[in-house]
Amino acid sequence: QMQLVESGGGLVQPGGSLRLSCVASGFTMDSYSIHWFRQAPGKEREGVSCISLRDGTTYYADSVKGRFHISSDNAKNTVDLKMNSLKPGETGVYYCAADAYGVPVMTDDTTWYDYWGQGTQVTVSS
Repeated sequence: QMQLVESGGGLVQPGGSLRLSCVASGFTMDSYSIHWFRQAPGKEREGVSCISLRDGTTYYADSVKGRFHISSDNAKNTVDLKMNSLKPGETGVYYCAADAYGVPVMTDDTTWYDYWGQGTQVTVSS
């Protein structure tokens, strides 16, 4: 069974950091691109960052550039998202998704992606 599982969410104070992990099982990530999305309460899901495991190319939304860092460990079939200087408005459920085309371009069309994780909650609050 192919699936993605996120972990690493939690409660953090404004300005703090978290590292999210997305682990794949049932398939090998190395030809995919892995994408991180977040969804705040009452808002649309938005793309945050992605990485192509074909060539390591990355993408970041303007709102997170310079604060978030995405990385992959092909041997562990894992993609991490290190989030620094977190803001209260970044509270939400964070999801990872896999795209079999392996292209590091994000689309709002959630049906584009082949697999989704169940999400991990991130709460930024004092």
